[in-house]
Amino acid sequence: MEKLFSEVLQVKLRCSDCEERKANIRVTIDLQMTSSPVHKRDLLVKLTDDIDPYFLFNLSISEEDFQSLKVQQGLLIDFASFPQKFIDLLNLCYSEQETDNPRFLLHLSCQSPVLGGPANFSVVETNAFKHLNHLSLRLAQGSDKEIKDYLAVCLSSLKAEKQDLEMRLKKTEDDLSRQLSYAQQTLSEKTKELDKLRSDWTSQTSCLSSRHSLELQSERGKVVKLQSRLQQQTEQLRQELESAHKKSSQQLQSRLSELEASCKELTERKYKNESVIRDQKIKLVGVEEECQHLKQQVLSLRRENSTLDTEVHEKERLVSQLQMRVAVLEQEINDKDQLMCRTKEMLEATQQQKESVEENAESKELQIRKLEATVKSLSEELIKANGIIKKLQGEVRGLVGKIKVKNTVTVSQEKVLQDVSDKLQGVTKDLQSTHQQLITKNEQVSKLKEQLETTVQKLNESREVLKTNENVISWLNKQLNERQLSREPPESLESPSVLSTTTGLRANFYPQTSKPALSPVAAADVTPAEQQTMQPANRQIGLDSKYFGRRDDSIPISGLLSDHLNREIPQVTKPSVTSAYFSA
Repeated sequence: MEKLFSEVLQVKLRCSDCEERKANIRVTIDLQMTSSPVHKRDLLVKLTDDIDPYFLFNLSISEEDFQSLKVQQGLLIDFASFPQKFIDLLNLCYSEQETDNPRFLLHLSCQSPVLGGPANFSVVETNAFKHLNHLSLRLAQGSDKEIKDYLAVCLSSLKAEKQDLEMRLKKTEDDLSRQLSYAQQTLSEKTKELDKLRSDWTSQTSCLSSRHSLELQSERGKVVKLQSRLQQQTEQLRQELESAHKKSSQQLQSRLSELEASCKELTERKYKNESVIRDQKIKLVGVEEECQHLKQQVLSLRRENSTLDTEVHEKERLVSQLQMRVAVLEQEINDKDQLMCRTKEMLEATQQQKESVEENAESKELQIRKLEATVKSLSEELIKANGIIKKLQGEVRGLVGKIKVKNTVTVSQEKVLQDVSDKLQGVTKDLQSTHQQLITKNEQVSKLKEQLETTVQKLNESREVLKTNENVISWLNKQLNERQLSREPPESLESPSVLSTTTGLRANFYPQTSKPALSPVAAADVTPAEQQTMQPANRQIGLDSKYFGRRDDSIPISGLLSDHLNREIPQVTKPSVTSAYFSA
């Protein structure tokens, strides 16, 4: 079996004593090859309706049938090229069906008032002069067995689609769980880095505080010793301090040059820090792009979830598992929020410690300024004592070396404080980024909850529809099997089941009335309106009343019951040959 064509085309339906209407009919063309006992090819044409599963018209054209068709309609092609030419005509109809005045049209005409029995399927070209009929095929309505086979094929295709959708849903679920685990892993790594930085900072601050306290004690002892010596030797130092003052001025100039060099180094570090900030901004842009990509993936997942209306049965278990996972995620997010609050408190404590260290540094600077003022006053007094200062040059040189060491220590302390402040700024930035990531994750979790609620509602609706359809189909199959087993005489038209077949296109069944029975010929001549007056309007038997309400998505039983009525009435016969043109 080779499928050549399958498309939904717009077809004009014509029945006797009825208005012309348009319908979307699926036209399927298959080529069947048989090699036993004789090698031959048959072209199968099938008309179905995606909305009405009981709408089925078949045609089988063999090579012998095509020869007679070629003679009757004056065709100029052979059987090998006939399928492609027929498909070309259908493609022309498909390309022009959306225009206001289509040139090529498809017609399906039937002689009976209801669309049933044999029908003519023709391709018509419309021009300014006339309607030109290119091809006309005589189709036979599908039998009960063919309709059941067609419904079985439709059911198998629906099951295959259901399995495909289940696989896609499972795949999307695995992707989301993988992304969530990755986000949790990154969050744990960030928390570990933050703990490490906090421990390093506390150790460095403790070391600095201990060193600073020791240096203060040593400096206080030195200052006391200097004061005692200066009080004892003020008269001796006056002469030597003039030369020392000159040397100290030179040393101050050298110190100024060193400070300028250190200033240049600090500017270079500033530029390096600015470059690092630029790199971090670039990384932030990349993270935002990844966030946009994730949002697009979420939108695509929403579109895929909108197509999952037909899923049934096992989705309740999956939905409950997803709800449990969402609850676990919410608990984990609450724990992360508590950890963030704790880290913020620790940062505030570290900032307070930093402020205390800065206050201590300011007090030390005040003490140094006081000492410099005392040194200046002493230098003014010691200008007069030049002779005594010459004897104390060695001691002054030692003092100058100690002052240099003290200056280097203060510069190193300032550098360490600057590094600690830079690290604190980096830690605060990392905390802000992790907080933003947590906010985005919360939004994603809320969106997933909404999607789960919509899918649960759609699943419940589809489950109810499927249950009602299965009950109706099983009941109808049971009734049909019982009627096929018990082939009653034509007087059984008096029973409610046969009366319902004469009335109807819907599965409404009524009890037996008190009116006399009709003969088969009289029953065939009675119109549907007269038969409805013969039956009570408010009593239904067989099924519950909820299965007989008119619904927009109900399946009309258009040809099945009328075929059963035609089998029971001996005057009406059906053609024995299903190949469209040639009656028995």
